[in-house]
Amino acid sequence: MKQTILISSIVFLAACSANSGDKSSIKDQKVVLQKNIIREEDSLQFQLEYATYFVVIADTNKDYYFLRKKMFDMENLYNLKIDTMGRSYDKNKNLIALPANHEDEIYAGDYFPRRIPSEFLSLEYLSLYKENAGDQTIALIVGIYETEKAADSVLYLLKSREPKLFKTKSELYVGCLH
Repeated sequence: MKQTILISSIVFLAACSANSGDKSSIKDQKVVLQKNIIREEDSLQFQLEYATYFVVIADTNKDYYFLRKKMFDMENLYNLKIDTMGRSYDKNKNLIALPANHEDEIYAGDYFPRRIPSEFLSLEYLSLYKENAGDQTIALIVGIYETEKAADSVLYLLKSREPKLFKTKSELYVGCLH
């Protein structure tokens, strides 16, 4: 409602401030305003579909089984929970994937990423969380946190025993994937 009132006010002011004899000028101003409104709506849509999170990563590697072993070691060492989201490694596809017979027909047999805040160990593709990461680089995720302070707390607790541990700020798509 406020946006509609604001837009109407801007259009009115633009029309009033234009030379009344120059109708093409008013038309041009309306086109510019419409383009700006569309950009604002696109920006708002982006804000609704993306969220900034802080991802703590224990290690990265292209070898799934190396990181899987490390994930189970960390589970035992730190009493952390693992959530694979039902995924495992498909050797034929060279992919972390849901089972081919998974109830989600769209992602059955394919990778479905962890995208919401959680404090679970999991194996994910690093490119989802960090720009310029290799497509097949796998990350051992310790957790995804809404605040940098929460991520820093985990870093503080584990850094002395996990030298490769790091944090990255990520813009994650949280909209519908279907």
